[in-house]
Amino acid sequence: MMIYDITVPIFDCVPIYEGDPAVKISTYASITEGSAANVTHLCFGTHTATHVDAPSHFIEGARKLHELELEKLIGKCRVIHLPEEVFSIQPEHLGNLQGVERVIFKTRNSQFWNEPHFRRDFTHLSFQAAEKLIEAEIKLIGIDYLSIEKFGEKNFPVHKLLLEKEIVILEGLDLRKVSAGDYELICLPMKIISPKGDGAPARAILRSLNE
Repeated sequence: MMIYDITVPIFDCVPIYEGDPAVKISTYASITEGSAANVTHLCFGTHTATHVDAPSHFIEGARKLHELELEKLIGKCRVIHLPEEVFSIQPEHLGNLQGVERVIFKTRNSQFWNEPHFRRDFTHLSFQAAEKLIEAEIKLIGIDYLSIEKFGEKNFPVHKLLLEKEIVILEGLDLRKVSAGDYELICLPMKIISPKGDGAPARAILRSLNE
């Protein structure tokens, strides 16, 4: 069985969505400086690197991150690999989704993780494709960059459309070593309880089904 770690690590220079908090990692206690143990202090936004969006991210009063069903985050998943020329994921790119419950898109975005800065021109999910995924009763949608929404889109219609249906949005995936096909997804976001409950970084892996 092959296991693919599709998690983008959190570190000082990881690309951050424009306007989000920067990552700050510092030493709080150090054995070499006389402390009994090493302790690291972390400071970053809930939508840093690989992360899950909860409905409350864009819908006030909606379900929070810690209220999401784990069943949506674990199970069979299809990775769809799109050509380099695709900048907007359209319904015709989805293929036959019969029997599919979770979809992850591998796009030209995957190569952006080789760059230290945020890219505005990432491939995104169109509103029409989002509607098609809702019709197919997809539970989770993932993508290989920091947002499924076109950069600069006002009012975030794709996020709101999906989150109103309580479809889990998984963003910031590293799919550089993953081929198209069917896998088992295991995605566990940090169980953060906060006033807004909008999301959390996650560890995500894919496991092959054919070995």
